Amino acid sequence: MDIQEAFKWTDEKILAKTGKHLDSLQKSILEGVWQHQDYEEIAENNQRSYDHVKKEAWKLWKLLSDALGEDVKKSNVCSLLEKEGLANFANVGVGECVQIGNINLCGDNKRSPFPNSPQNKDRSPIINLTDAPELTSFYNRTSELTTLKQWILEAQTRLITIYGLSEIGKSSIALKLIEQIQTQFDCIIWQSLANTPTLSTLQTQLKQFFSRSQPTPLPTILDYFRSSRCLVILDDLHNIFSSGQLAGEYLAEYKDYSKFFKQIATSSHQSCLILLSWEKPREIATLEGENRSTRTLHLKGLGEQSEEIFKEQGLTDEEKWSELIALYQGHPSWLNIMASIILELFDGKVARFLAEGNDLYLGDIEPLLESQLERLSESEKKVSHWLASQDDPVDISQAPADSELSRSHLWQAIQSLARRALVEKMQIEGRSFFFLNPAFKAYLQCKLNLI
Repeated sequence: MDIQEAFKWTDEKILAKTGKHLDSLQKSILEGVWQHQDYEEIAENNQRSYDHVKKEAWKLWKLLSDALGEDVKKSNVCSLLEKEGLANFANVGVGECVQIGNINLCGDNKRSPFPNSPQNKDRSPIINLTDAPELTSFYNRTSELTTLKQWILEAQTRLITIYGLSEIGKSSIALKLIEQIQTQFDCIIWQSLANTPTLSTLQTQLKQFFSRSQPTPLPTILDYFRSSRCLVILDDLHNIFSSGQLAGEYLAEYKDYSKFFKQIATSSHQSCLILLSWEKPREIATLEGENRSTRTLHLKGLGEQSEEIFKEQGLTDEEKWSELIALYQGHPSWLNIMASIILELFDGKVARFLAEGNDLYLGDIEPLLESQLERLSESEKKVSHWLASQDDPVDISQAPADSELSRSHLWQAIQSLARRALVEKMQIEGRSFFFLNPAFKAYLQCKLNLI
């Protein structure tokens, strides 16, 4: 369905409901949303105020909601119109053809355009995992995998961010996910941003890959996302974020990535883009609030599954393993590092290692934490130092008396640290309290001579 078909279909629905055709502003709103414009752009193009356009748009979505019996809003109107176009295809006669997006459907060959339909499940996907790391080990993350599969296969989520500390297992879970859902896609590609390609370079690389599944090249990534079911994993997203700024702030030459991600999240298509990052992009929270096709998974440490690491390493004193897991928050890479240290210094005896004192030993974990510290803004560093000096989780409703930061800047820094997975939140008697990641706290305390 193109914009003219959308006008025609919407006008018919509004006419049947109100006895009036779409007016010029309603058409401009629909066209603007179709072209992924926000209300400010639509208002400027029509020389109207933002508030007036937003009010008229709300009236239009309400009329369509009543006509369709569904909750229509800016974030889903395009997908609902596309769906209507597919529903109308059921009535196309033999010899007749319609075009929905980039898909030509004919009545004498009623083949589903979606590659995960039963008719196409025997087709092998085109897969390129050249940029992906090797999956050497994978520890049970059944819950997280179930969530991701539900988002992708049932909820048709278009944009997913998986973020967490360095080496927490983001790439591993994405690779395992591909193993389990690859038959549901036409094309799957893993692209690393380790070499910080510009958006133009990345799009060229993706189009070169996708063109292998098409008889003729298509102009945009979105066209490929609509014509085939594609799964794209962008790894190392944090490389295009700026150090010394709040989390998820793009480097100047990579700001167009934000607009690209927004387009993927808000446009109607059947594909999925997964972002892997140390940090949660700043615009993702806004997209999640506005659009149900955007989801975020904060990947945390393992629980009892961590014991597989100790079994592989041959550690003893199994009754102490849960204590060791808790100390290092189930972080698989950290636990592997500590297991090697316990083998090297304590002959694999966990009880002897834990008996050496209450201080959290970091050893070879320190360089990983140093890389996290280097990325922080000055306000985040100040707040981190303050949190490192606190014995208990803190209530941030009031800034500390000696703080150099305003309450607003304090909250902003806490939010940013949480988007880096360096600050956690807990509920105590219905109130939120915040605390530093224990390993990061121990690292800071050592640097600041607080212990």
